[in-house]
Amino acid sequence: MRVYQTNEIKNIALLGSAGCGKTTLAESMLFEAGIIKRRGSVEAKNTVSDYFPVELEYGYSVFPTVFHVEWNHKKLNIIDCPGSDDFIGGAITSMNVTDQAVIVINGQYGPEVGTQNNFRYTEKLQKPVIFLVNQLDSEKCDFDSIISSMKDIYGPKCVQVQYPVSTGPGFNSIIDVLIMKKLSWGANGGEPIREEIPAEELDKAMELHKALVEAAAENDEGLMEKFFESEALTEDEMREGIRKGLVTRSIFPVFCVCAGKDMGVQRLMEFLGNVVPFVSEMPKIHNTRGEEVAADATGPESLYFFKTGMEPHIGEVSYFKVMSGSVKPGDDLVNSDRGSRERMGQIYACAGANRIAVDQLMAGDIGCTVKLKDVKTGNTLNEKDVEWRFDFIKYPNSKYSRAIKADNVQDTEKMMAAILKMRQEDPTWVIEQSKELRQTIVHGQGEFHLRTLKWRLENNEKLHVTFGEPKIPYRETITKCAKAEYRHKKQSGGAGQFGEVHLIIEPYAEGMPDPVTYKFGDQEFKMNIKGKEVIDLEWGGKLVFINSVVGGAIDARFMPAILKGVMDCMEHGPLTGSYARDVRIIVYDGKMHPVDSNELSFMLAARHAFADAFKIAGPKILEPIYDLEVFVPSDFMGDVMSDLQGRRALIMGMDSEAGYQKLQAKIPLKELANYSISLSSITGGRASFTTKFASYELVPNEIQSKLIEEHEEEMKDED
Repeated sequence: MRVYQTNEIKNIALLGSAGCGKTTLAESMLFEAGIIKRRGSVEAKNTVSDYFPVELEYGYSVFPTVFHVEWNHKKLNIIDCPGSDDFIGGAITSMNVTDQAVIVINGQYGPEVGTQNNFRYTEKLQKPVIFLVNQLDSEKCDFDSIISSMKDIYGPKCVQVQYPVSTGPGFNSIIDVLIMKKLSWGANGGEPIREEIPAEELDKAMELHKALVEAAAENDEGLMEKFFESEALTEDEMREGIRKGLVTRSIFPVFCVCAGKDMGVQRLMEFLGNVVPFVSEMPKIHNTRGEEVAADATGPESLYFFKTGMEPHIGEVSYFKVMSGSVKPGDDLVNSDRGSRERMGQIYACAGANRIAVDQLMAGDIGCTVKLKDVKTGNTLNEKDVEWRFDFIKYPNSKYSRAIKADNVQDTEKMMAAILKMRQEDPTWVIEQSKELRQTIVHGQGEFHLRTLKWRLENNEKLHVTFGEPKIPYRETITKCAKAEYRHKKQSGGAGQFGEVHLIIEPYAEGMPDPVTYKFGDQEFKMNIKGKEVIDLEWGGKLVFINSVVGGAIDARFMPAILKGVMDCMEHGPLTGSYARDVRIIVYDGKMHPVDSNELSFMLAARHAFADAFKIAGPKILEPIYDLEVFVPSDFMGDVMSDLQGRRALIMGMDSEAGYQKLQAKIPLKELANYSISLSSITGGRASFTTKFASYELVPNEIQSKLIEEHEEEMKDED
């Protein structure tokens, strides 16, 4: 395989909802390019893209698959991305390291929620988009209706390059209004027969051709002037206008294909090879210092590792993009993230489970290598004296969490190591050992996402694990002032223990003035502040600790011990054992003994005094509330809203976005536990959602009583 220069390389992501046919399309592209001699199928479990055991088990793409084709003296690096929203991490990774998105649309259903999600990410990343309507041979395919929906959603930028003469099982021809030809195929697809456009299609073809010419001309002043003069452009001029429009996202060309029959695939690849922008034509990437890094083969050598694959009999396969310079086997590089040195072994061009050894890869190219010592997903390797790092891939928040434990406790360490290793393959799997909840929590994008992780642990690693519902990180606080005092006294021969603490507690809010006086019954307490500490609690909220002791009743050297006793009680809230927050404490009096007082005595006295005061200060439990956005087809809006109201959600607003309804709500974390399963069931998998932590709010009284009862029962069981 020859070495391709930066201006001969194109990087393309295949995106689309589950079931739209991306993997089948990838198979046809590889076949057309001669990389494979025979097309596999998802049903036969012999495709280049889906080759991991879990993918063969479920018949789904779980990981993005990197492959390349050589086409018309150009190299196309293509990444086939998972379609399920549960595996969106792979699609996000791929969009960040490629320069062009091909969004495949299922001809049976038109644009789906997954289509919308992918398009939103391309918008955020400002990546060019080509739409590809697949499965035109389906009886349910209504191409005109799909185009109408796409124009409603994506607007006039959506411009047809092709349309089918007819759809359904008899589909075998399209009209291409860029080259103004009719393309027809025999039963086995492949090379099309090119003919003149039939008379009955000519008016429609001319109308669409004119719209395409106008859309292409809008992206170049010279072309626009020529269009105004003659209302026509040559094919090459149209290609140039479309290329510029792709870079600026001014045009979204629409193509047709039947990937399962290899019809239209060759023509699509011609367009990708001739029109799609090269790496060298795309905006420059910025490193973590904000410096622009050009894809320049003469620049410093720098590789960004965006994906790790764990393959049987091989181990780690590390996938990289050459950000600058060029890479050859034997290059000595420095890991700027970990400080270690690496020597590159053999480097490969990717072809799914297969790899083709190459002598060199230039800036902008994508490749892989094996047997690196200390390189993880997201690391950057540079030549000596270059300290670039890249951190441009941002993953979405988790949507689904489960407590996980090994059935055999002795396997816990192995389980943790296995999940951390798997996280290199999919960074949206997140593992957390929660000291607060006393659980190991695994977070993911959905129920199927975590079910896949469990399958791999049990089948690949031979570790049997159990999922359970995670506990909720409640918080405790108070709603009114209270005072308490406690004397800790212990005498057992020799030096004893003595410490007495009098304190007042009250709810704390940001910006509160310092206390002056308090009144409890007929008694008034005047404060004389000697010291004040404002502590930002690691679990959120604040603790304000004020020393208002006068007359030397408690020596200042015991104040840290009193604070430690209070903090200990804050970490194990009196109601449910949850963390307490947003409390102001004023130590105003106490007593000490010249011999028996020590730090331990005052720490214990403070702990008891705080707990006693907390229980009479109107204690309340707070629960985490999340902002929720649901994207749902309008047909299901009523059912989705009804379900949310049953989950104590507060509907904040509704809006229409790109053909779908967007519903915004605030919902307790407790009610989100199985929401992904419920939403999928209600909408047949056609809706998606995002969540983000919003605040802590008071739980209803009946739920608080239940939580306290449950905690008391737990404590009895432990005793």
